[in-house]
Amino acid sequence: MPCPALPDGFDFTDPDVYQSRVPLPEFALLRQTAPVWWNAQPHGIAGFDDDGYWVVTRHQDVKEVSTKPDIFSASRNTSIIRFNASMTREQIDVQKLIMLNMDPPEHTRVRQIVQRGFTPRAIRGLEDALRRRAVHIVDEARRNGTGDFVTDIACELPLQAIAELIGIPQDDRARIFDWSNKMVAYDDPELAITEEVGSNAAMELISYAMNLAAARKECPAEDIVSRLVAAEHEGNLGSDEFGFFVLLLAVAGNETTRNAITHGMHAFLTHPDQWELFKRERPATAAEEIVRWATPVVSFQRTATQDTELGGAKIKEGQRVGIFYSSANNDPEVFTDPEVFDITRDPNPHLGFGGGGPHFCLGKSLAVLEINLIFQALADALPGISLAGDPRRLRSAWLNGVKELRVHYG
Repeated sequence: MPCPALPDGFDFTDPDVYQSRVPLPEFALLRQTAPVWWNAQPHGIAGFDDDGYWVVTRHQDVKEVSTKPDIFSASRNTSIIRFNASMTREQIDVQKLIMLNMDPPEHTRVRQIVQRGFTPRAIRGLEDALRRRAVHIVDEARRNGTGDFVTDIACELPLQAIAELIGIPQDDRARIFDWSNKMVAYDDPELAITEEVGSNAAMELISYAMNLAAARKECPAEDIVSRLVAAEHEGNLGSDEFGFFVLLLAVAGNETTRNAITHGMHAFLTHPDQWELFKRERPATAAEEIVRWATPVVSFQRTATQDTELGGAKIKEGQRVGIFYSSANNDPEVFTDPEVFDITRDPNPHLGFGGGGPHFCLGKSLAVLEINLIFQALADALPGISLAGDPRRLRSAWLNGVKELRVHYG
């Protein structure tokens, strides 16, 4: 297999790269020449005691890794592909308490409990309230004339949905927003977030959620928190488990959906034919294409539990394997003209919610609902929305994030 002609030292988890772009040309080169490629790194730069990881770029290979948790572990080194060099092993191991970083059977046990809150009936029960909230969010933004789409609109509905879902008072949503930002922004110097600040934010959020769980155990209410934590001996979550579940929601349910909505708005405004099509026809396929196009999580990782082979590469036990959803979602073997933003794309087997297997996104239905509702509200109330500046991207090793998107609402 030929060696890809990448610049010396190129790293697919370099946060400097993602501050300016997603490396789609480099992904395309790997898919053609070395679909499973060893990306060498300076020892320990990612927080792990190793010298690099495998880059998995093809759709079929990302799915294979995702659906074989016995061979590719989420727990051994967590799912986060890059921390900082100062990250300790103890700090990494603590994160195994989060469902994202568990393997079966422990993952199976926790997921079976928390999915009670994400049944089709539960999501349908939120729809009317979230529709009203979407309309209110857009109406509030319209009064400003010009603003930051990220903070005015994109972040609001995901935060309010989480609050609605698990009974967090709406007045506390700004605290959730602040904590979640601090947890994922450790790579962006502009935000001046150190690992210590991020860790403290995580502990504050967990403590908040544990207190909420304790209150519901003492005095149950008609909400999901009560259903998840009451009668712990009957197979429900302990207060600490619930705390880590809320932490996961704050990132997986807030950061990702917020960025999908932001990228979706930017895509519409840079593809005006698609915005006109959406306003006219409101295709049900739009939300899935927005997620494919945005792919808010560029990559997660797994760790090989045994020597194995993937895509012609021989992977050794203990080596880290990066599954790059951004590459898989642009694989021309699966998507016709993947570089085209097409809100009528159908079928659309994107991996923006994961590659299947045990870690397929639990909140997919909720995320799709939020995206649909906010763009319906935007099309109704702000059909003439336009760009007022280029997006300012988050410096991150694994999130396709946007910090600011200035727009004219009129």
